[in-house]
Amino acid sequence: MFESTRAFSGFAVDDLEKATEFYGQTLGLRTSEQHGLLTLHLAGDRDTLVYPKADHEPAGYTILNFPVDDIEAAVDGLLARGVQIERYEGLDQDEKGIVRGGGPYIAWFEDPAGNVLSVLQER
Repeated sequence: MFESTRAFSGFAVDDLEKATEFYGQTLGLRTSEQHGLLTLHLAGDRDTLVYPKADHEPAGYTILNFPVDDIEAAVDGLLARGVQIERYEGLDQDEKGIVRGGGPYIAWFEDPAGNVLSVLQER
């Protein structure tokens, strides 16, 4: 039924202006706005809709994962842009906040609305 439909993902934020600045300027993603909605134009032609929601509550899971070739450089770049790497109790994170056990190397950070994002590097 939907095999030829171009599906896309979306998530909510509490402040579209802050989201636009964060995703466009801080992270350097290509963005556009139309009808009061923000679209993130992600690599691989994967548009993601960001919409304002007054009673927004951050997702309790990672909403976007950004694969990178060098996680240390990615974390350093985020820190240089004022982004805080999250630390979670019970996880073995190194001094930069990177988890290096099990699966891919991964570090988490939040957007201004508190939604969790990650950078990850396959081993």
